[in-house]
Formats: sequence, C-alpha cells, structure tokens
Amino acid sequence: MTTTSAPTRTDRKLLALAAAADRGLVDPMAGFVDLAAVREAVEDLTKAFAPLGPVQHTVAAKACGLAPLLRFLGGLGIDAEVASPGETAVAEAAGLRGPRLVLDSPAKTTAELAHALAEGTAVNADNFQELARLDRLVGAAPPRSVLGLRINPQVGAGRIGDTSTATAASKFGIPLRDNGNRALLRDAFAQRPWLTRLHVHVGSQGCPPELMADGVAAVHELAEEINAEAGYRQVTSLDLGGGLPVDFTSDDPGPSYAGYVATLLARVPALADGRYAFVTEFGRSLLAKSGFLVSAVEYTKVAGGRHIAVTHAGGQVAARTVLQPEHWPLRLGAFDAAGTPKTGPDVPQDIAGPLCFAGDLLARRRPLPLLEPGDLVVAHDTGAYYFGAHYAYNTLPRPAVHGFTVSSRGEVEFTPLRREQTLAELVADAGGEFLGALPAASSRRS
Repeated sequence: MTTTSAPTRTDRKLLALAAAADRGLVDPMAGFVDLAAVREAVEDLTKAFAPLGPVQHTVAAKACGLAPLLRFLGGLGIDAEVASPGETAVAEAAGLRGPRLVLDSPAKTTAELAHALAEGTAVNADNFQELARLDRLVGAAPPRSVLGLRINPQVGAGRIGDTSTATAASKFGIPLRDNGNRALLRDAFAQRPWLTRLHVHVGSQGCPPELMADGVAAVHELAEEINAEAGYRQVTSLDLGGGLPVDFTSDDPGPSYAGYVATLLARVPALADGRYAFVTEFGRSLLAKSGFLVSAVEYTKVAGGRHIAVTHAGGQVAARTVLQPEHWPLRLGAFDAAGTPKTGPDVPQDIAGPLCFAGDLLARRRPLPLLEPGDLVVAHDTGAYYFGAHYAYNTLPRPAVHGFTVSSRGEVEFTPLRREQTLAELVADAGGEFLGALPAASSRRS
C-alpha cells in the first residue's frame, strides 16, 4: 500500500497560490491563511506550556480579528484577548465570550467595564484610576470576572521602541519601580479581596525572550509579596502577555514556545510549582507564518535606471512595512500569472503600492526575477496584523481573505474568511447616508 506524506507548509503555500491564481481569487489582491499552519502553531504552544500547569491560552484579537478565524481558534481551545468594543463584539460573535475573553486596554470606558463584569469577562485594570472605577462597578457582591492589575515592570526596551511596553515611561500599566508604587500596589490588593491576578506584557516584535522573562520574574516576585502579606493565596493567576518575536527574514518561525518556556523556568523555576494558573496572549507568533498576501503587478517602469513594479499591496495593508521598513521588512516572492515561481537573474526592483505618496513601497531595490504586468508578488509571513490593520488612505477596499487546506493528494480547498469590501460600503464609511445633510452650495459669488 502506497502512502502519501502530508505536504509541508512551503508545499501547501505553493499549491494554494497556484490554485488561487487558477480560480481567479487574486483580483487584484487577496490574503490567504493556511489553517493547518495555525493548527500546528496551537499544538506547539499548548505542548510547550504544559509544564506550567493550568494555562488559558488566548489569541490577541488585534493580530487578526477575523470572526471565522477566531471561531476556528476557539475550536482548538484558544480564547481571545480583546482591547476595544469592536474586538469584543467580533470575538463574542465568534462564540468567545464571558470567561473565554480577557479585556486589556489603557482606555477602557465605564460601559466597556460594565459589559465585561456582566459577562464574566476577565479584566486587567491598567491604572489606579481604572481600579477606582471598578470599585464603583463591583460593589458588594463578589464579581463573576477574574480581575487583575497590569504592571509595567520597567525592565527596558527591545529593538523596536514603538512595540516595547515595559520602558520607564510606557503608557501601559502601573510602573512598578516608580517611587511608592510597590507599596500602593500591595495596599490595593489588601483592600480588594476580589483582585486575584497580575498582568505583564513587556512588548512585541523586537523584544527578546530574556527581556520578557525579566518582566515575568518581576511580577512573580510582586505576587509572592502580596500573598505573603495577605496570609493566603490572594493572587492565584499571572497573565504573562504575549510578544514572542517572529523571524521575518526566512521560513524559520523564530524563537520557539518551548525555548521561551525554558527561558522562563530558568529565570523563575517557581513558575512550575503549581501555585499559579497562567494566561498567555500571543498573536504574531501564532498567526504570522500561516498567512501571505498576493497582489497582481499592474504596471512596470524604469525611472532613473531603477526598475519599479506597481502592485496593489502598499501602505493600506502593510503600513508598518511601508513607514518603518528598517523594523518591519517582508520577504517577497515573484510568481507568474499562473502562480509558478519566476526564474531568471535577480534584478533590483522597487515593489510599489497604489497609494498616492512616493514612499508607498513594500521594498526598495529588492533582488527578484524581473517582474512584468500580470505577474504576482507574494508577501510572506503576513498572517498577523496585515489583514486586520487596514489603513484607509485613498479609500481603497479591504481585500478578501481566504482560509485554505491542502489534502495529502495536493487538493486545495478554500474557505472565505472575509470578502473584499464593496464600493457601496466604502461610500457608507465616507458618510454616504448624510449626503443631504449639508445645504446645497451656491455657485453665485457675492
């Protein structure tokens, strides 16, 4: 009996790209999510954290808050971390609500907090003023929600300042090392038996696991102090945040979950002693490698001796890459209209987007086989943030996103995760319902 091995992630990508081109799904741009790759990432995550005991794994909805994908992840046992009313509504529509949600945000309104408490959603308060607001909302009855405080351990910045959230002056959390705050935090817990969690998130891309472990160690030490002062285990869980970086330079994922857990346990061996439950909030590391963007090449030209390929993928889908290319470079691939990898000598080319500013470039002088109109450009590792953080410059529509699976025989099946935004929806977003609200302008001049 002949058996066929399961296709690798690279094989699945190539098969899906050819099938998408054949079925006209790239018109003129679309995103794709390898559902098997998502499943594999979840398996790696849950296996790696098993030595820590009970762990609630959540996906950071900001990374890719598509309702079908959140529902798919929910079926794999992954809950959601949300940071806005919109993210909350999408997650709840996907079937993740109440205890399956964790609400984080530095700007939660009273209405958001009240909704979370009514639903039994966990809340990490960001500051002492928010804690006072929770005092009024919680009242005398024990809350259904797990309530905690976000701590800024002030352990420093990673390689990218904008995604480092544990600096001395970060806008997130209560700064642990500021004068007097440690005592104020112990008092806050002593006065509120319903506070049972501490939360820490050192940062995102660019923060090494060792720096993340330093933040966890600081919060674990604070939890031990609070519990010792209380005389019982008041703090019963630690929210470790997310932020594991991704390798955008190759097919390798970057630091592994198993490696990160090993780093955590080397720094704080007591994490495995069973005295705390844990929460994680990974996003980019769960989803980035599972997704890719595909755009048709509309035109090509030569200017000042430089080859330029004009595509439909620019700052509207890759704002960070366009505006901070030194921090957020993307690997790009050149394919023909049938989705077959192009061959030939590499030629330095600018890969341009459609937006009306000169810096709208996915890459500058990128060596690729010479692109022609009708070819396809693939932006790899875009399964996190690139589908959800749409920039509405030039009123361009959000692209369609398709999930896909590949059988052992190489058969590709697509599932729609989001359709392309329609022109009617763009008009509505531009205030179309109020077209008659302003008085007609007079063409007469006084």
